[in-house]
Amino acid sequence: MKAKLIWAAGLAGIVVLVTTYGENVRATPQFGFTGATIATGRFGDIDVANQVLREFGDLTPRKDLWLSLQKTKGPSDLFVQSNEWELGGSTGWHTHPGHSLIIVTAGEVTAYDASCTPTVYAAGSNGQPNMGFVDPGGDHIHLLRNEGPVVARTIAVQLIPAGAARRINVEPAPDGCPV
Repeated sequence: MKAKLIWAAGLAGIVVLVTTYGENVRATPQFGFTGATIATGRFGDIDVANQVLREFGDLTPRKDLWLSLQKTKGPSDLFVQSNEWELGGSTGWHTHPGHSLIIVTAGEVTAYDASCTPTVYAAGSNGQPNMGFVDPGGDHIHLLRNEGPVVARTIAVQLIPAGAARRINVEPAPDGCPV
């Protein structure tokens, strides 16, 4: 009986060690990255649409057509995030349950999705506006990394279902993609 208890305890210890070691190997943790929530808000149903297709009183369509639609059913949480990457810093692979609108305010960030294709977004200079981009959220996994020569900063606005986790870590990294 005593031998069975020792064997069971030993097996349990091995399972804990393998699980812990396996998590450390598979995880794609963030490093050199900090994010801070600037503001949050809760919204009820959202049902808005915008449309600027023609000049007022002019029947000629504009070349810069613009449509916008945001529709939710049930409560939503809105987050405004301030993010900073040190040189070489990374968010680690993750996703969000809703979409994010991101503005690069300093330096540049390189975005990777599951295709491992890098896209660089940079802060404006010489009178050019800061670059913005959209993370569609849902099952769109991604990693943002500072591969530039200076500290990078962004502001992100995220809309997610009320009470949901704002960020969902993903492991392991997609095959052949950076960590």
